[in-house]
Amino acid sequence: MTAFLLVRHGAHGRLGRHLDGRRPGVHLSDEGGAQAERVAERLAGEAVTAVHSSPLERARETAAPIAATLGLPVTVDPGLLEIDFGEWSGRSFDELALLDAWRRWNAARSTARTPAGDTMRAAQARILDSIDALRLAHPDGTVVLVSHADPIKAALVYALGLSLDGLPRFEVAPASLSRVVIEPWGSRVTLLNETSGL
Repeated sequence: MTAFLLVRHGAHGRLGRHLDGRRPGVHLSDEGGAQAERVAERLAGEAVTAVHSSPLERARETAAPIAATLGLPVTVDPGLLEIDFGEWSGRSFDELALLDAWRRWNAARSTARTPAGDTMRAAQARILDSIDALRLAHPDGTVVLVSHADPIKAALVYALGLSLDGLPRFEVAPASLSRVVIEPWGSRVTLLNETSGL
C-alpha cells in the first residue's frame, strides 16, 4: 500500500482573480507562506518517505517547509505541473467568463481543450504517470505531492472512479490536504480537501 498526500500550493496575490497557469514568477503571498508552514506542522507526525513538487515557484515554496519539517529533500516532478492554459494564461477570470470556450471548458472537461494548450486528459495522464512511478518506488511508503487544483482534482476523480466532468463538484482549496491510498486492488480516497486547523 502506498499513500499519497496531495497538497495544493498556498495562496498568492493573484489567486481567484487571474488564471496564472504556468506563468513563471508567481510566488506565495504572506498568507500563502503561513499556510505552507501550517501544512508542514500538520504533516510533522506523518511517516513520509518522499516530498515531490510541481516545478512552479508557488508549489516549490509550499513544499519547502514541509520537506524541512520532515527532514527530506524536495524532488521537482514535471508530472505535477499545472495545466498549460495556452492563450488563457494570465487573463482575469472576469475576462474569461465572457468566452464561450471557457464555459465549454468548465462544463465538459473530458472533451474540451484550452486554446493552444492542454486537454484535461493530458493533465490527468501526467499526474497519474507520476503517481504510478512513485507507487513502485515507494511500496508501503507515504509520498507528499505538492501540485495545483486541477491536477489534484484529476487524480482524485480517477481514484473515485468519476469522469473528468466531475471536477467542478468538489473543492481543492489553497494549502488543502487530500489523501489517496493505492492498494493492489485499486485506490481509495481517505481524506478530501482538509483545511481545518490549517
